[in-house]
Amino acid sequence: MTHQHSGRLRKAVFAIAAVVAVAAGTASAFASTSAASAQTTTITVAVNGNDANAGTVAAPLKTIQAAVDKAVPGTVIQIRGGTYAPSTNIQVNSNGTAGAPITMRAYGTEKVVIDGENMPYTPGAVDSSIPRADRGALHVEGDFWRFERLEIVHGPYAIFALDASGNVYDRLVTRDNYESGLHIQGASANNTILNLDSYGNRDPRKNGESADGLAIKEGSGTGNKVIGARLWNNADDGFDAWEFLSPIRIEDTAAWGNGYNYWNLPNYSGDGNGFKLGGGDVDPPANHVVVNSMAWKNSAHGFTDNGNPGSLQISRSTAWKNGKTGFDFDSSTSTLTANLAVNNATPVALGSSTGSGNSWNIKSSWVDADLANTSAAVVTGARAADGSIASTNFLVPKNYPNLGATFA
Repeated sequence: MTHQHSGRLRKAVFAIAAVVAVAAGTASAFASTSAASAQTTTITVAVNGNDANAGTVAAPLKTIQAAVDKAVPGTVIQIRGGTYAPSTNIQVNSNGTAGAPITMRAYGTEKVVIDGENMPYTPGAVDSSIPRADRGALHVEGDFWRFERLEIVHGPYAIFALDASGNVYDRLVTRDNYESGLHIQGASANNTILNLDSYGNRDPRKNGESADGLAIKEGSGTGNKVIGARLWNNADDGFDAWEFLSPIRIEDTAAWGNGYNYWNLPNYSGDGNGFKLGGGDVDPPANHVVVNSMAWKNSAHGFTDNGNPGSLQISRSTAWKNGKTGFDFDSSTSTLTANLAVNNATPVALGSSTGSGNSWNIKSSWVDADLANTSAAVVTGARAADGSIASTNFLVPKNYPNLGATFA
């Protein structure tokens, strides 16, 4: 299917729609950080707080876990600025509801960093396994939570979500962790990942084989969406959907520089795909959808079905200067529409996949001179005020403005 991208308005509509679909009726989640509505309990956490306190702005709690333990549907946990470095991971096991999610967010515009360096398995020993409960600086097994404007670093995974549905991960930064930045697994449905930045994640215990920027894998559940993510310089893949059995929708997302050994890990084995859209010991079919997304300078493929025998839909997306194939869909019966491949080692591998209006349908050879702009500085720089990727004509063809992805 074709995708007509219309800039800031289109992005705002998708972002609002995703949030409304997952958390309808949650006006309280956007309430002032200094006051709560009659229907909402607000709990405040601060680095100079005390868990014996009442949890108000004037008398905050000290630990995020104490606030999580007190939360009920509709609670807003607001975290004052600073670095929180607990010795064990934060366990999120309670549930909100669709109409009254539980929200964990930074207070106002203050910067909150959750540092997992003091937790076990940072890093784990080579070839070791991390017990499931220890995965993630933030370990999520609860439904109907909102996580907003938090930075999570140096964890055994930044966020590990298991059998967790109806959650919103909004404007998070997950960087420099000892496994994937955000990992969703098991029976997990209707999650929205919005404007995530996930980078520099690596896994010394597996020589780079499994640390992705974002992974939704080894599970099933419909309605999962990724909107506006940036996934870069991770040891394994930017995005990984290994053995996830249900369709995932990805929009307005960029993946670059994945699969290189920035950390001098021995016996390095990172895969290095921008978007890995399947795979498994017995490859299961899953009809993922990718719209208006970019992959560039990854060590392997830009976009790949990775053995997924399903029927994927890839439209208005761009692969540029990837180390292997721009669009690798020779194991599936996918449909590719209006995509752009430029200066990859191989432009495309289709097998039984089909499509129309792609760069390889228009002409056989594309070079950088065909593009309006080959500087990624705007895409990789500061986000726009609304959290979306800033406007730019990066990788937009001069003579075919409706071909490939655009953040204009």
